[in-house]
Amino acid sequence: MMKKTLPVAALAAAMIGLPAQGMADDPVRIGSFLSASGPASYLGDPQRNTLRLFVDKINEDGGVLGRDVEWQYYDDHGEAGQARTFARRLIAQDQSDIVIGGTTTGATMAAVELFQRQETPFISLAGAVVVVDPVKEWVFKTPETDRMAARQVFADMERRGITKVGLISGTGGFGASGREQARDVADEFGIEIVMDETYSPDDSDMTAQLTRIRGNEDVEAIFNFDFGQAPAIVTRNYANLGIDRPLYQSHGVASEGFLELAGSAAEGVRLPVSPILVADILPEDDPQKAPSMDYLEAYEAEYEERPSAFGGYAYDALMIAVDAIERAGTTDPHAVRDALESTSDFDGVTGTFNMTPEDHMGLDIETSFRMVEIKDGTWSLIED
Repeated sequence: MMKKTLPVAALAAAMIGLPAQGMADDPVRIGSFLSASGPASYLGDPQRNTLRLFVDKINEDGGVLGRDVEWQYYDDHGEAGQARTFARRLIAQDQSDIVIGGTTTGATMAAVELFQRQETPFISLAGAVVVVDPVKEWVFKTPETDRMAARQVFADMERRGITKVGLISGTGGFGASGREQARDVADEFGIEIVMDETYSPDDSDMTAQLTRIRGNEDVEAIFNFDFGQAPAIVTRNYANLGIDRPLYQSHGVASEGFLELAGSAAEGVRLPVSPILVADILPEDDPQKAPSMDYLEAYEAEYEERPSAFGGYAYDALMIAVDAIERAGTTDPHAVRDALESTSDFDGVTGTFNMTPEDHMGLDIETSFRMVEIKDGTWSLIED
C-alpha cells in the first residue's frame, strides 16, 4: 500500500523530536471535490458556498486544535472521471487530512476505492445507500439514504390508504438506486408497484412515461425518484396531463430550486425533506431547531438566499469532521477515522448522528426526515 509522503515541516519536526501533527504553523487540511457546475450544480453549488463560509468562520474562531483550517476545493462538474482525478490529487498532492465531497452518488463511488486504499477519512455528500452499505472502513456520509426516503414516502401512502403505485425514476446513479430501494421496501408497507417507468438523465420530456402510468387505472399515486432538473420536468408534465392522483417526490428535490423550476405545478406534491428546509416552523424543542437556525441565519446573511438540504449535508459533514479531529486531538488519519466512527448524539441540521462500526451514517428516520406538502409555493409540514 502506498504511504503518504510527510511534508518537509513534518520531517523536520520528527528530526528534532516535536510532534508532527501538532505544529502551530501546520494547517488542518480539508479537501473537497464537488459538482458546483454541470447538471448537479443545484446540489453542489450550495455545498461549496457552505464549506467556504464555515471554514472561514472556524478560522475566525481560532481554527481546529489551535491551527488554521486550509480548504482545498475542486469542481468535478458532475463527472465521475473528474471526481476520481481530484480525489487522487487531494490525497497525494494536497495531503488532505480529511475529504468532504462527492456531491453525487456517481462521483462518490468513483472515488471510494482511493480513500479505502490510501486510508484517508472521507465524508460523502451523496444520497444512495450504496455509499455506506456495505460499510467501508474509511467512508462516511451525512445525507439520508434513498432507502430511508422510500420508507418515508410509503409510510405516508400507507396512512392515506394508498396500496398501488406507479414508479418513475431516472437511470442515473441516484435515480437507479432509489428505484431499487423503493422496489425493495414497498412490501413492508403493503404497497404494490404496478407501473415502473424510467427516463434517461438527458430526457427533456417524460409525457410518454406519465401517459402510460395514467392509463393504468390501478395506479393510486405516482412516486418519482431522481434529482436535478428532471423531477421538475416530471412535475410539470404531470400537471399538464391533468393527472388526478397524488404525486410524490424523493428528498433529491428538497431545495428552493425545485420550487422555482416546477412552479405552480408542484402544488400538492409530497416529499420527505431534511429539517433545514423547515427550520423556522419546527417546534422549539425539536433537536434540529437550534443547529438549523444557526446555519440558516449565517447562510442567508452571507448569500441572501435560503440554504438547501444539500448545503446542510456539507455543513453537517464539516462540523462532524471538526468534532472528530478535536476529539482525536490530532489529524492522524487512523485516530480521526476512529473518532468519526464513534460520533454520538451529534445534533446536526440533517438529524441526530449516532455512528458505529456497523453504521457510517448514523441517522434514523425519526430525527432526519420531515414529510411536507407543497402549498402556495412553499413547504408545509404534514402532521402524522
